[in-house]
Amino acid sequence: MKSLFGENSLKTVLFNSHPIIPSKVVCIGRNYVEHIHELNNEIPASMVLFNKPNSAISDTLHFITPDTRFEGEICFLIIGGLIQGIGFGLDLTKADSQNHLKSKGLPWERAKGFDHSAILSHFIPLEYPLESLRMTLHINGSLVQEASYELMIYKPLEMLEEIKSFMSLEDGDILMSGTPKGVNTYRENDHFIGRIYSNQDLLLECSWCAQ
Repeated sequence: MKSLFGENSLKTVLFNSHPIIPSKVVCIGRNYVEHIHELNNEIPASMVLFNKPNSAISDTLHFITPDTRFEGEICFLIIGGLIQGIGFGLDLTKADSQNHLKSKGLPWERAKGFDHSAILSHFIPLEYPLESLRMTLHINGSLVQEASYELMIYKPLEMLEEIKSFMSLEDGDILMSGTPKGVNTYRENDHFIGRIYSNQDLLLECSWCAQ
């Protein structure tokens, strides 16, 4: 995929073929029960939220460190305080660093908010019922992750309401809705294909080769 971003400018994403600048990426953690279990975490009593800065956004998948994990996610673009677009994203996580920070009760930014840690596709207008959305992620031809609206602990409109209860959302901000089971590390030259569906209809496909 050809890079859309300059190294020293604010990062953009394409929405309906037009560039738009997100001020931030708001991420939902622990939103799928089986993913919580695979990492031996507890089901949270309330929604887990964290932010990635604009500088984390990338359209290129870099190999970061051997412990860096991919997390495929359905993503939403916010305009006028509403969900207006959908896309596919990879939330990259430095696992060893996150585990250390969690053990000390410290924030996750060093493990989650680093440069090139929010890999985002283009976005298309939301013209489909939220309840119909699902995603798949293939790596090197094998299905490694799949998720659907019905498997989310917190649904997109609940996420939006919770975020807006304490933080402003600017036009163009991205909401990453959480990852299902199947997260793992990856290697250089691994080939990723992310897809978003409405029921059985393919809405969006994106691909990256780790470099």
